[in-house]
Amino acid sequence: MFSIISGCKKDFLDINENPNSPEKVSIREVLPSAELAIAHVVGNNFQIYGGLWAQYWTQNPNSSQYKTIDQYSPSSDDFDRPWKILYADALQDLKYISTTAATEGKSQYVACSKILEAFTYQLLTDNFGDVPFSEALRVDEGIIAPKYDSQRDVYNGITGLLNEATALINSGAGDAPAGEDLFFSGDMSQWQAFANTLKLRAYLRLSEVDPALSQTGVQTLAGASFLAAGQDVKINYFAAGGNTNPLYSSITALSNTQNLVASSTAIDTMLSLNDDRITVLYNPTGSGGYAGIPQGDYNSGVPTTSISTPGDITGGNSHSASATAPVILMSDYESLFLQAEAAARGWLNAGSDQMLYEQAITASYVSYGLDPALATAYYSQPSVLYPSGGTPEQKLEAIITQKWLAMCGNQNIEAWTEWRRTGYPDFFVPSAASILGSGRMPARFYYPSSEITRNPNTPAQRLIYEPVWWDVD
Repeated sequence: MFSIISGCKKDFLDINENPNSPEKVSIREVLPSAELAIAHVVGNNFQIYGGLWAQYWTQNPNSSQYKTIDQYSPSSDDFDRPWKILYADALQDLKYISTTAATEGKSQYVACSKILEAFTYQLLTDNFGDVPFSEALRVDEGIIAPKYDSQRDVYNGITGLLNEATALINSGAGDAPAGEDLFFSGDMSQWQAFANTLKLRAYLRLSEVDPALSQTGVQTLAGASFLAAGQDVKINYFAAGGNTNPLYSSITALSNTQNLVASSTAIDTMLSLNDDRITVLYNPTGSGGYAGIPQGDYNSGVPTTSISTPGDITGGNSHSASATAPVILMSDYESLFLQAEAAARGWLNAGSDQMLYEQAITASYVSYGLDPALATAYYSQPSVLYPSGGTPEQKLEAIITQKWLAMCGNQNIEAWTEWRRTGYPDFFVPSAASILGSGRMPARFYYPSSEITRNPNTPAQRLIYEPVWWDVD
């Protein structure tokens, strides 16, 4: 698979050197390169797909850049670049860090690299299905066409990586990263919380396909620390020097064309629930209200509202906050919603499921600079109030629907993934522009053309509406 053995050159942030080159590169230089590569895909390519397929955004009728995505008809070519960045850049860098750090006796770097490997492989398998894992990145052993591992095996590998990482973490060790670590500046206690939260996410992903394994895995996390309020896994960007938000950078490269506008699925839901976050996530129309286009309906005549950061373009000038909008890999409110679900299922005693649900909503409000009192008023409404006396399914619906609202515009791909796992929110509608027919909606990405043409072990291309292994809802 030649697409995962090419060099680590990045054209979006000029900070990386190729670890495959003859000169030895410091792991201190490679770590931020790997972190930025992952964030680039999460915050750009996958952010767009997730934004459209989680029905936060739709294509602006006056332009056409993402119409094929709204039509559920992307090309396999469209996935070449994110695949290459994740394998040839991020995972190759992480392998170099892990190997080199182990040789140098820097176990904390090894732990960080394994956690990020786990995150990246989950991102790949959740969206593509079976992917190279056990034979990936082994060209030095003569494996240039790695086999594709089943999703079940990849998930076993993900939890294995996280177990290896947590066994190495020592907050008192003197070999931890420092300022070059763009996520936590080398705070290993936060890396530990990230690893535990990622493991919780991985086990809950299996809740529908293998409930027993899911429950057993979650229960191993009893007493573990998770990402707490204010502990997001994110990268902040800058307005100058070419280090801007990756989606913002793509939009400016398209001559500031406003391709993304609000979907009525999100707008109508937020209006019906009196959700104050609408004022942060979307910009009002000329009349001062909020309106969205029905997903993929380019002839509705609705006066559309544009999305806010990082996709807003107004009057040909980029919205001032778009350039510096962070890319979030995992948020504090995602952590709290995960804990709420585990508690609601009776699998984890991390606190009251209602308390965690309310804390998650509050954390989301606070992340946008909104008064926590507004969050309290919001979740106290009958339409949002947690169904503490309800069935497990009613609790799951409430938790995942509110997670979807919290992730709007910032964790788009994860929101789409959780919809695929649980079926919530249950009010998504097929795009009016869909070419699939019969109420079908996308459930996976295509394998990239580069893989199909270069790796003979690439599985047969699946239809875009065929679910991945854990999607049995």
